Order: sequence, then structure tokens, then C-alpha cells
Amino acid sequence: MRHDAPAPAAAARTALDREKLFAARLQAARARPYLATALFALHTVESPRVPTMAVDRHWRCYVSPAFVDRTPVEELAGVWVHEISHLLRDHHGRSDRFAREHGLTGPGERLRMNIAADCEINDDIYGDGLVRPEGAVVPASLGLPQGRLMEDYLRRFGLVPLTHSIAWLDCGSGADGLDRAWDLGPEGADGLSEQERDAVRFRVAQGIAGRPGSAPKGWQRWAEEAFHPPQPWRELLGAAVRSAASGPGTGEDYTYGRPSRRSAGVPGVVLPSLRRRPPRVCVVIDTSASVSDTELGSALLEVAAISRAVGGRRDMVTVVPCDASARVVHPLCRGEGIPLVGGGGTDLRTGFATALRTRPRPDVVVVLTDGQTPWPEAAPACRTVVGLFPRQFSSSDDHENNPFYVPDKPPDWARVVEIG
Repeated sequence: MRHDAPAPAAAARTALDREKLFAARLQAARARPYLATALFALHTVESPRVPTMAVDRHWRCYVSPAFVDRTPVEELAGVWVHEISHLLRDHHGRSDRFAREHGLTGPGERLRMNIAADCEINDDIYGDGLVRPEGAVVPASLGLPQGRLMEDYLRRFGLVPLTHSIAWLDCGSGADGLDRAWDLGPEGADGLSEQERDAVRFRVAQGIAGRPGSAPKGWQRWAEEAFHPPQPWRELLGAAVRSAASGPGTGEDYTYGRPSRRSAGVPGVVLPSLRRRPPRVCVVIDTSASVSDTELGSALLEVAAISRAVGGRRDMVTVVPCDASARVVHPLCRGEGIPLVGGGGTDLRTGFATALRTRPRPDVVVVLTDGQTPWPEAAPACRTVVGLFPRQFSSSDDHENNPFYVPDKPPDWARVVEIG
């Protein structure tokens, strides 16, 4: 959406063509029917101070009459979908959280958030009856991969000369959380309450879930998270361990202590019943220098939680401290009695090798790490759960001068749970 805003005097003489604007909204709803509820929930506010179209967090859409006048209806339909996408995906709230967590201030950083949010939206919403507006920012134009979230893009680019050509971009406070001079604010007319906004999001998510094949992957992912919001990490870790331990062939044995019910069909023969024993779990703890003492203490708490998740049988849980090498497998007697020795570099491949050499062999391997490590090339012969301590960027010497570096993620064969 290129900014060729006319002079203020010319803008003042241009009346808002509401018929054209609403015809574009109707076209947007026809092209993306699952967004219709949200599109028609937006209240339009005429404002010559807005470069193009912009939204605030209260679901008002501010519209420049001059922009509507010079933009074809087909492109205006794309702008409608773009702006409503900012609100549905809570880009203002996510920008506020990212700014607090990373100490980002000033309009320059908010512009960067607007650009990152646009990249998240624009990579897959156009086509199939929806024209991409002229000048719309896409990841490829910044040399970035497709299919990422706003937060991922923020770690990958800065306000370098490449972005100077889009410094005009302004989708409003609904895109980056920074209040604008034209905003009517929380006390202004025609805004939606928090409950009303949640109801609109839920209706849109219902529409996407009802016909998943008609929505791009980005919207399908959003709808899934709307119905199944993130859960507490400790519950997720326990559930992941239980799920891994309950796989076919895990922890099964036969016993004559309780005869099988099928014995009644075979007179004179006592058949054993199938019994599921508690699974054997080996916990590999990253003790490298990049893991803090606080996180090591948290890891010991996780060992206790894992023990409870598999029935409280501490004799079925072992622990392997690992930095660049793994030396000793410790049986779990008391979590606080395990010596977490390390402090060097990280190579969890040795931790996996040590865990898989233990006898009896584990049914599940749980790895507690910050993720700054090489991983085995092949999946181990048992279920794997990775508890990941969150990191903003790598602290290794190779990347210390790149504040937007993101280490490689754990492999696809591991179930990953981020530890808060």
C-alpha cells in the first residue's frame, strides 16, 4: 500500500466515497467468507490524517478519503482483509509484550513491529480472488522466509536501508500498539468491548475450523490456537511424557497374578493378562555454561514432576548431566541429591548416546536444554521430549555480533515443550 498522500488542502477537499469503500468490503467478504463477521464488525472513521487505512485496538478503521479515491476497488478489498488481520491476530497486544520483554522503545521499533506484522499477514492471504495491494510488504522483499510469525521476523531484520522505502507504512495502533494522534481512544464512540472482540475472534475461528480447506495455513494455525490456547508448560511437559510413554510397545509385560479374561474361552488353560508397567524415563539435563543456576534448579523441579507424571516410581527415572560430554547416569533417589556438574560447551549428542546405553533401556528420553547444541541426525529408538528453556539469541562466539540470530530448533522427531 504505497503512500502517495496528497497535500492536506487537497485531502480536505476529497469526500470519502463510502459506496466504493463498502463495495470493497463486500468484495473482501465474498473472497474470504470466514472473515465476514470481523469485516462487518469494524466501524469506519473518516480521517484525512491517516496515510491510507489504519485500525486501532478498539476495532475502529480510520480511512483516508484521498486513498479511497485513488485506489481500485479490488485493491481496497485486499486492504480491508489486511487491516482486519492485524486485529484478529492481536498484533497490538503481541507488540506490547515483545517491546516489554526486549526493552524496545520509540517509534522506530514500532515501525519495525508493523513491518514484521505485515510480513506475517501478507505471505499467504492474497490470491484466490483477493488482489494484493500495490506496495504491500511481503517477506521475500526483505529477504526473509515465508510462513513465520511476527516475533520470528522481528529477530531477523533491522531498520536498514532496505526498509527505507517503506518507512511511510502505518497500519495504526491496532498493528503495533503505539497510540496515534487520530485515535479516538478507549472512551471514543463505536469501539468494541473486550468481550465483543473475543466473540468476533471466536466466530471467525469457528468459520475457519468448519471449512479448513478454504483458509491458508496461517489462518488455520491461528484458528487452532484460538480454540486451543497455550497451556501451562509444566502440564504440557507432563502430558508429553505420558503420551510418549503410552505408545505401542512401551512398558508392556505379562503377568499370571491376574489371569486374562480370555481364559474363560479356553477351558483348562490359564492365560496371562497384559500389564503396563511404569515407563523408564531418562532425563538428560544440559549443564553447559549457557544454562543458568536458576534454570538448573528448575530442571531438578522438572525431574520431580516427571517422576510424578509416570506414577511416582523414582526407580524408573534416571538423570544424565551433560555439557560437551556425559559421564554418569544417576538413579533418582532425591532430586536435590543429583550433582549437576558441567559448565563447558554443549553437545547433547553425547547425552543421547549415554542415555540410550543405560540398562534397562529407557522408554522415553526427556532433554532439558536451552537448545544451543548439536542434535543427533537420526531419531533415537524411543520417544523423545525436549523441554526448552527460552532464549532470545545465541551467546556463542560465532553469533555474538548478530542480535537477531536464532539457534537451530530441535529436530522434528522430538516433542518440544517450551519451559516458561
